[in-house]
This record gives sequence, C-alpha cells and structure tokens, in this order.
Amino acid sequence: IILLDDNFASIVVAAKWGRNVFDSIQKFLQFQLTVNISILTLNVICAVIDIKCPLTVLHLLWLNLIMDSAASVALASEPPTDELLLRPPTNRTDSIITKQ
Repeated sequence: IILLDDNFASIVVAAKWGRNVFDSIQKFLQFQLTVNISILTLNVICAVIDIKCPLTVLHLLWLNLIMDSAASVALASEPPTDELLLRPPTNRTDSIITKQ
C-alpha cells in the first residue's frame, strides 16, 4: 500500500481496506476449498462404487470457471466496514486458512 499524504485518516482507510482484502481472500479460499472438496468426494465415491460419475471433465472445467469468476466478483465488491478496525491485527506468520 502506498500512501500519497501524511494524513492519519489515510492510514486508517488503508488499514481498513487491507483487512477487507485479507478477509475477502479468506472467504474466497474457504468457498473454493468447499466446492472442490465436494466435487472430489463425489468423484472418489463414484470411482469406489464403480458407477459412472455424473460430472465429466468438461463439466468440472465449466464449474470451476463459473465458480471462480462468480466468487471473485462477489467478494471483491464487498465494501469494508468499521468493525474491521476493532479486531487486533493479523500476524504475518498466521495461516490464511483458519478453523473458524
């Protein structure tokens, strides 16, 4: 983040947007992991019980394309809130994927 002035309000806004970006990345990863693990589970179950999988390779590619673009647009358009500044800062060594 590059600040163009020495105004403290700019620093507060930059911190708010930085935390919003971090939260959006966390939500996007959670969404993607949920969708992809569900698809993987479906494919593994179909392979184990030896039935034809309902999703072909082309279906999987389209599903990933649509889910990636829809989720990224939805999460990128989420504006930051003032509640983001009430929590403590995130440590650099903390994992982006949490158990919450």
